[in-house]
Amino acid sequence: MMVSYRLYWTLWMLLCFEQYFSQDLQIPEPPNKEEGDSVVFTPDNPPPSTSILITQWFFTTATIIIVVSGVPTVNPAYEGRISFDSNTFALTLQNLRHSDSGIYRLSVTTSAGETRTGETSLQVEKLSVNLTGPEEPLIEGESSANINSEGNGNIISVQWMKNNSPLSPSSSIIFSPDNRSVSISPVQRSDSGEYQCKYTNPVNSETATYSLIINYGPEDVSIKGLGEVNSGAPVSLSCSANSVPSASFRWTFNGTNTGVTTDTYTIDKTDFTDSGDYDCTAWNSVTNRSASQRHVLLVKAGGGGGGLSTGAIVGIVIGVLVAVAAICGLIVYLIKTKKMPKLTLPQNGRSSGAAAQRRQEPDLNYADISHFQKGSGERVILGNRGEPNTEYAEVKRSGTKSTAPPPPYGSQVSNPPLRRDLQLLLSPQEDGGHV
Repeated sequence: MMVSYRLYWTLWMLLCFEQYFSQDLQIPEPPNKEEGDSVVFTPDNPPPSTSILITQWFFTTATIIIVVSGVPTVNPAYEGRISFDSNTFALTLQNLRHSDSGIYRLSVTTSAGETRTGETSLQVEKLSVNLTGPEEPLIEGESSANINSEGNGNIISVQWMKNNSPLSPSSSIIFSPDNRSVSISPVQRSDSGEYQCKYTNPVNSETATYSLIINYGPEDVSIKGLGEVNSGAPVSLSCSANSVPSASFRWTFNGTNTGVTTDTYTIDKTDFTDSGDYDCTAWNSVTNRSASQRHVLLVKAGGGGGGLSTGAIVGIVIGVLVAVAAICGLIVYLIKTKKMPKLTLPQNGRSSGAAAQRRQEPDLNYADISHFQKGSGERVILGNRGEPNTEYAEVKRSGTKSTAPPPPYGSQVSNPPLRRDLQLLLSPQEDGGHV
């Protein structure tokens, strides 16, 4: 009876160990992890550690760690990231990465040469970040903007930037307590740009971007073009404005709509009716604002509108200079040939001496002045060569009236000094002489 009992017990023990060693290792599948997290793989039915000769953990086909007779060897790629429990065969993997997602397998070999295996899987969610912002158009000085970030993973820091430069808080820029959102109120045109939000975990970082557009204007409307042209010349006026989005344009001429809605107003051939005020009105369809600028155009007579060329102007100047030189040369020639009297100013000494000499001369010359008046105002009656009643004018010199009788008519006509006396009669007298 005792033998039968011992035999039964032995058979039962052998059966239990046979089932135990023939059974696969059961390793529960952990929940999804995020980058930066840690995970522990532990088999539910580990064999006695005293009977294990070799233990190995694999990720897909790559060895993570191998333990032979209690001596571990770790793959350099996992140095500092794993730990192993030789009693429970548990493997701990830290600072998970998205690339750690996959199949993990455990293999143990007993001292009797038997091998048992088990496997599980791991899913590591990649670090992600997403930005959302206002959907309605933003108008400078009127609107507010909120930019929010959303993401997953073991996030240890959140950093905001604008156009790749750190974004700092100010009176109009406010960050949320968890630093995952930013508010701007009111928005200005300088707030336009690309905003970045960077999430960082122990192993990785991700950045999301959001473009903020601030609408403003139109402002600084200007018109470029000629303000004065000759009739017949073409004219092109160009209108511009500072505006976001780009402004649309409308042209009026002297207050009348021209129908032109582009930034350029063109006249192929001008005439006098094109003179006037040209107004360009810029309009922003988002801000619903407008601004205008006026340009005054004057069309002058000019025949073709081009004016004189540089060559024509030079030719005219040269022609004028040649004509002036010719006139000066002619004057010099006439003076030298005595065909034109020299105009000389009398010197004081000579003038006074000549006047004194004339005052001392007792001579009195006569001239036939039948076409002049007498001193009493009566007209001189023209005589003839045969009559003795020909009348003469007497020139008074030095306040003394000569008593000499007039010469005969014929002798005065033929006498050459008559010319000089006539000149004395017609020219102003220095001493007050009169007829």
